[in-house]
Amino acid sequence: MATVKSILTESRDIERAVALIQLGARLQVLEYETGLSYERLLRLYKEVAGKSPSKGQLPFSTDWFLTWQPNIHASLFLNIHEYLSKTSELEEIDTVIKAFRLYSEQMTASAIEPLLSITRAWRLVKFVDNGMLTLTKCSCCGGHFVTEPYQNRHFVCGLCQPPARAGKGSANGGLRLH
Repeated sequence: MATVKSILTESRDIERAVALIQLGARLQVLEYETGLSYERLLRLYKEVAGKSPSKGQLPFSTDWFLTWQPNIHASLFLNIHEYLSKTSELEEIDTVIKAFRLYSEQMTASAIEPLLSITRAWRLVKFVDNGMLTLTKCSCCGGHFVTEPYQNRHFVCGLCQPPARAGKGSANGGLRLH
């Protein structure tokens, strides 16, 4: 019976890896989230994506998630993720995949270029799990936004109080503020 379980586990790992590759995940995410060997993941990546995976380090700084536009995208994703975590019994990586798909659908429906990649979304969840980032309620609109854990209780989000040059770079995925 142990062989059946390992075949099922391997099948589930391959399914997850394929889903992550299709969403554009980096190889390091696949290695972390599956029990498949590096060589197997590399072959699978090339087969699914039709190219070799990107090289280089994964983003590690929390700073990116705290800048104006990325913060709005990260907050949308994380709110979806938190909702799914509370209302479904999915494993963590499956919650990330589903939340990212929903985030992407919202961006497409709004004709807004998504700023968040699946790898950044996955990293964001890891930062939250490790207490490096959290969701804080905006004292103005009541929405929940990604902040550092020690953010004060009078936090005002970037939608209620956008930076002076907000919206100037709409060609680069800027939000429309009208």
